[in-house]
Amino acid sequence: MPSSVPSFADLFAGARQSAVHLEMRDSYGVTYEAADFARWQETGERDVDPGSAYWGEWVALVQDAVARGVIVRRARIVSEPVTAYIRYEHAGTVVNLGAGEQVRWLPRRQASTIALPGNDFWLIDGELIRWNHFTGDGQSAGGEISDNPAAAQLCDTAFEAVWARATPHDDYKLT
Repeated sequence: MPSSVPSFADLFAGARQSAVHLEMRDSYGVTYEAADFARWQETGERDVDPGSAYWGEWVALVQDAVARGVIVRRARIVSEPVTAYIRYEHAGTVVNLGAGEQVRWLPRRQASTIALPGNDFWLIDGELIRWNHFTGDGQSAGGEISDNPAAAQLCDTAFEAVWARATPHDDYKLT
């Protein structure tokens, strides 16, 4: 098992075929987006400038990976009616799509029969997992790297099952 957690830049640079991300929380409280989320709550305006300080680094990572032929997909399992945070995420997803990500949404009720890992994750090339750990209030509790084949298989199977049932972003209607 790898001992250190590489940066997202290193993870994406090493991706050869795929990078998939499964998000399963209805709210995140990570520090780096607190100001943008607060602004959105107050004004309804979301930063959707792909070159902004908020988005620029992420957009460059995704665009570079996609340009190399890496398929980048993100699936979100959400409770309905959705939380304010999910509305905020939905409002910014246009930037993810513009960078080259494919994004789908799955209502939590439709995920009941899918065996899911206990944490959000990124799975790189079906082999390397970056677990995303969070505190109860949604703060980042750090990441963890695993190359355990059984865990990678669980993540791959779970992601593909979610993806098959989920609705593409442009067709998903918030409730």
